[in-house]
Amino acid sequence: METRKLQKIGGSTYSVSLPKEWATEHHLEAGMPIRLYPHADGSLVVRRAARDGGPLSATEMQLPSSDAATVRRALQAAYAVGYDTVSLVSPGTFTTDERRTVRRLVDTMVGMSVVEETDAQVTVENLLDAGEVSVQQSVAQLQFTALSMHRSAVETLRHPDEGDRLAGRDDSADRLFRMITRHFNRSLTDFAEVDHLDVRRSKLFDYYLTARQLERVADHAVDVAAVADRSDGTAPESVLDDVCSLADRACEVVEAGTTAVLESSADRAYTVLDRRDAVVDDIHALDRALFERSPPDAYALSRVLAALVRTAACGGNAARVALRASVRPDD
Repeated sequence: METRKLQKIGGSTYSVSLPKEWATEHHLEAGMPIRLYPHADGSLVVRRAARDGGPLSATEMQLPSSDAATVRRALQAAYAVGYDTVSLVSPGTFTTDERRTVRRLVDTMVGMSVVEETDAQVTVENLLDAGEVSVQQSVAQLQFTALSMHRSAVETLRHPDEGDRLAGRDDSADRLFRMITRHFNRSLTDFAEVDHLDVRRSKLFDYYLTARQLERVADHAVDVAAVADRSDGTAPESVLDDVCSLADRACEVVEAGTTAVLESSADRAYTVLDRRDAVVDDIHALDRALFERSPPDAYALSRVLAALVRTAACGGNAARVALRASVRPDD
């Protein structure tokens, strides 16, 4: 880092000199234009070319094949990086089924739409303005979706038909997480992204980390529902009551951990970590009791308890994000 003194020229203009080494390295000479990008976080980016945001405007992807798996991997990668326009080029011709696959996949991506189709190319474009997106609200929505899934999944231990309704909500959770990931990745290349989102880069990173934990909570809910669906339904009611009570406590840890991040509360984060430790200890205690007593459906219940430990751990991970944010210097 170098320190330069701000100079005043005339009545209303300020200037600062550029390091000669930097100017030489980028082939700058007196009289050449340079670009200045002021940002809401107080930074001023100096570049010799108009690159801010430009690299993410469009990309063309030459596919090795046009089968569904290849198209899905390519489009998901381009969406996650943050491109506004993605052109998928087939080595041959897109069949009707393959174009239909692209449209179905695009439907799972927030803000994306197919804008042009030819025999050998499909072009997808982002129609959502980042200024219309609240990442904080998206994290809160993801939290609601993931926790409602988890509570429904545990309820399948008593009512197996509940598990059939999780698939749609899991897709919603994935859509939200992919959208948050996209905006975070864009901020690494396009310095103006955080201005459009009206959020600091460090806070956006906190939201991304928290969203990743919530996406895992949704996955654990799917695992719980799958175990419950395969169980024989003979577990004693008293044991089910204990499992459901622990599941509620694990969900409370996740909810409180997410809130600690959204509200930037270090005190809440410490409390969450204590509650995480307590519920994990109680889950392990019940698991040991099941091993010793071996009631009906003990194996299935043990697997559910393992998923509850992972769920509570996700809440603890979110709380640690809030703690790190509380001790981080202001941007």
